[in-house]
Amino acid sequence: QVQLVESGGGLVQPGGSLRLSCAARGFTFSSYAMSWYRQAPGKERELVASITTRHSTDYADSVKGRFTISRDNVKNTVYLQMNSLKPEDTAVYYCKGRGVLGSVYWGQGTQVTVSS
Repeated sequence: QVQLVESGGGLVQPGGSLRLSCAARGFTFSSYAMSWYRQAPGKERELVASITTRHSTDYADSVKGRFTISRDNVKNTVYLQMNSLKPEDTAVYYCKGRGVLGSVYWGQGTQVTVSS
């Protein structure tokens, strides 16, 4: 059974940090490009960061220099380290896996709230 399970969300003050994790099961994780998306209330889901099978990374302009995506192909997990968090980073964060043949898997999401 294919699963992507996010964890690590929560409430943090502006300027704080969180580390999100997404554990993968049921598919060949190392063969999948992985991404983090987020969706704030009333807004469309947007791409935050992505990492290829070769560990090349890309980021949305709004998070460059603050967020870092990484992956561990032994633990079948992708991470999103989020520093210098802002209230506008508040959203539900989702991880996504995309295979070379077009298969796509999504996690259930984890809430991140940045507020004082």
